Amino acid sequence: MEANRAVEHLQVIRTLMERSAIYRRALKPTMLLLACIGLVAAAAGWLLGIQTSHGFGLYWILVSLVAISLAFIAVRRQALRDGEPLWSPPTRRVIQACVPPLFVGLVMSLLLASTLGDTAEEGWWFLPGWMSLYGCAMHAAGFFMPRGIKLFGWAFIITGALTGVGLKLAGELPPLLVAHGCMGFFFGGLHLGYGLYLHFTETRKNEA
Repeated sequence: MEANRAVEHLQVIRTLMERSAIYRRALKPTMLLLACIGLVAAAAGWLLGIQTSHGFGLYWILVSLVAISLAFIAVRRQALRDGEPLWSPPTRRVIQACVPPLFVGLVMSLLLASTLGDTAEEGWWFLPGWMSLYGCAMHAAGFFMPRGIKLFGWAFIITGALTGVGLKLAGELPPLLVAHGCMGFFFGGLHLGYGLYLHFTETRKNEA
């Protein structure tokens, strides 16, 4: 049994090394797609005037489900284009690493969506948790993917912590409409920045 597990681990490591360039290419369009979803969703949330904790939580749950679905479709198309299996041992490792913090984020979102009051405070205080948990998921995935994804995860973890400190020091919280802007800035902006970084670094490597 232990010998079989050791062989499987070696196969996963070998596959990850062989496919690092493929994973990097797949990350770029996925990051840019998620950036567009984050920015458009933030603008739509602002324009729709969603500013109760219940509406805010429910709205961003729906956005996250749309984002995950479209990202899955994009990754699947990339795998088919490259002739690679979608559900491979490395993919299972990445999913297993990401699921725990994302599951906690989902539970937090459901708790927020169940808040039926009109106060915006609950929505604001869930924001740092979402950002930090998403960062933890990306950092965990970085153990099986290109190294830069760990730094990307740390960007979310640090900005989430700083957002929490900022809310604590702010005293009176602004309307929850402003939180849509924060979601667009962080979730849209950070994905956009990382996607552009992957694009230009890949371009330089191809030119070299």
